[in-house]
Amino acid sequence: MAQTVQSIMNTKGDGVVTITPAATLGKAAALLAEHNIGAVVVSRDGDSVDGILSERDIVRRFARDEGVATASVSVAETMTKDVHTTGPDASVESLMQTMTNHRIRHVPVIKGGMLVGIVSIGDVVKNRIGALELEAESLKEYVAGNTY
Repeated sequence: MAQTVQSIMNTKGDGVVTITPAATLGKAAALLAEHNIGAVVVSRDGDSVDGILSERDIVRRFARDEGVATASVSVAETMTKDVHTTGPDASVESLMQTMTNHRIRHVPVIKGGMLVGIVSIGDVVKNRIGALELEAESLKEYVAGNTY
């Protein structure tokens, strides 16, 4: 049975850090540092997804502006607007494909048109390692129980 995005959320929780489009990059950077995360969902109401702002987006903007007043630039001017999302019932395999094909590290989870979580590449890797460890343990038990 294929694991779902919901199985990752069950382990990591469904908390999502959001920021409004009007907020500044300085505020966004502080939020990323405070929560030790790599991206925030941009949402005008906390339920919808207007965009996503990652560390990469901030670094690119900083490099483009050569650092001049970058902290006061709005999130809306810098965020990624074309956001790839997933649902809680999607397979982890399809999520990995999306992340790989689009070279993204964070995918908001949407259910019924509402933001219900976010999954990072780190969450996916942790989930995959856990599944492989469980499989290895099951094989060890099988082999140990089948001595001839």
